[in-house]
Amino acid sequence: MDCAGRGTLDGDYARSCPSCNGSRLNRRARFVRIDGHSIADVMAWPVSETIERYKGTVLSGRDALVGNPLIAQIKKSLRFLVDVGLPYLSLDRRADTLSGGEIQRVRLAGQLGADLAGVCYVLDEPTIGLHPRDTQRLLAAFRQLRDLGNTVIVVEHDEDTILGADTVVDLGPGAGTAGGEVIAVCSPQALLLNDQSITGRSLRTETRGRKRPYNSVDLGASLYIHRARANNLRNISVPIPTEALVCVTGVSGSGKSTLVYDVLYQGVRAEKGLQAPFPCHDGIDNVALIERVVVVDQSPIGRTSRSTPATYVGLWSDVRAVYSLLPEARLRGFGPGRFSFNRKGGRCESCEGHGRIRIEMGFLPDVFTECDACQGKRYNEETLGVRYRDHSIADVLSLDVTSACEFFKDVPNVSTMLGLLNAIGLGYMRLGQPSVTLSGGEAQRIKLARELAKTRQNRILYILDEPTTGLHKSDVEMLVQALDRLVTKGNTVVVVEHNLDVIKEADYVIDLGPDGGAEGGNIVFTGTIPEILEKPQPGYTAQYVAAYLRRERHV
Repeated sequence: MDCAGRGTLDGDYARSCPSCNGSRLNRRARFVRIDGHSIADVMAWPVSETIERYKGTVLSGRDALVGNPLIAQIKKSLRFLVDVGLPYLSLDRRADTLSGGEIQRVRLAGQLGADLAGVCYVLDEPTIGLHPRDTQRLLAAFRQLRDLGNTVIVVEHDEDTILGADTVVDLGPGAGTAGGEVIAVCSPQALLLNDQSITGRSLRTETRGRKRPYNSVDLGASLYIHRARANNLRNISVPIPTEALVCVTGVSGSGKSTLVYDVLYQGVRAEKGLQAPFPCHDGIDNVALIERVVVVDQSPIGRTSRSTPATYVGLWSDVRAVYSLLPEARLRGFGPGRFSFNRKGGRCESCEGHGRIRIEMGFLPDVFTECDACQGKRYNEETLGVRYRDHSIADVLSLDVTSACEFFKDVPNVSTMLGLLNAIGLGYMRLGQPSVTLSGGEAQRIKLARELAKTRQNRILYILDEPTTGLHKSDVEMLVQALDRLVTKGNTVVVVEHNLDVIKEADYVIDLGPDGGAEGGNIVFTGTIPEILEKPQPGYTAQYVAAYLRRERHV
């Protein structure tokens, strides 16, 4: 059978091609060997292992004329991948399996090897998914590009990146309609002294103290995982305390996501009798302590313009009910359905409630224009004629969350949900903003708000993967408060995270490593933040957490 260079065969499920064993190369290509290894063998190694294996390789004779310059260039290119924090990647890793941050760093490694000058590089949050140790490597790569005569512009929230910049451009003072102004253009040191800058204030060391009391950790009442062995996990056994905020940490590629998703999440589902892959562990104790498991991920909350934050969290139904109870609506016989932009009757039929018209351009991408009939308001004139506190239903869609909190302060059902959205740092978001325009971090926080709003809510295991993505330091505090609210209601929250502002707030830390890829998959440390501070603990995470907090005067 032929895989046509894909390495897998299609069918009911993907499987490795028996002809090439997933290498995607034919037999003749695999026959050529150097030091007993084919090109397929070399491509399957992690970057760090490839560097180590060929560290002392020097060809001789006729092979040296062609091979030695190539080996030198290969080692140089591999070193660039290490410099941007990707030593754990195998060279044959499919590009569609890489995260956005990994793809960005692979491209950056290619630019480091190009030795170009006079180029302006623009990067959007390149530290996503990076451990603080790897961030230092990335900053060194930026400085290398700068020293070659290039300009590097980075959109970033990471503290080390901000403090390592030559110049900081701070925007604000708030988000959404409260932002858009240049607060400061200065050195990082000057920014720390700028009282007008939220960024500057949040970077000061006196803000690093713990913001909440620790929740007690009872290891006897924990989800105990026995001998997990998925991917690079090395038959590890580890407790996951219940009714606590648990942080799973470690350098990139150390096995964090594997432990949390492939083992814990799928394992609990299997124990509950739900569909799950074949287990890659020997069992999980005390699953009866958990009623259900919920993954609060960064996948989109909607795929069309009909989906908005207000509709996703169920807020819009309550808003429509408010308008249907107004005297003018009752006089005209308008029920809640009349104020839906997804139904005939109240919506604008020219755009069918979308607020814009799609124009097909044949071989070119479609073009969207504002609807001439409703001017983008989604509703017809009769529906817009019903007003609450001088606002039509379309005006409410244009409100941001903070403004809507004040507008609906006398409507408990509406104000409660709006308060939750505001509390997790989404006060700038418009109620009618199309869900397709939200970032992954915004979608994740909206899902979190919906979970917080549920009345019967305990004994649930919540799993989040890097929820601080795209968050300013001031917003991270709001996020931690939201997570703590889930814990105080009797739930368990497990977070895969590199952000030190979240790790320091954890009730229990599970650190994997000591490194990534083949050098990872072991338990480096398990325990609490006080244990990290009381005596030296192994691993990079403990070192960075201790250094971060000991610079703070309250510890």
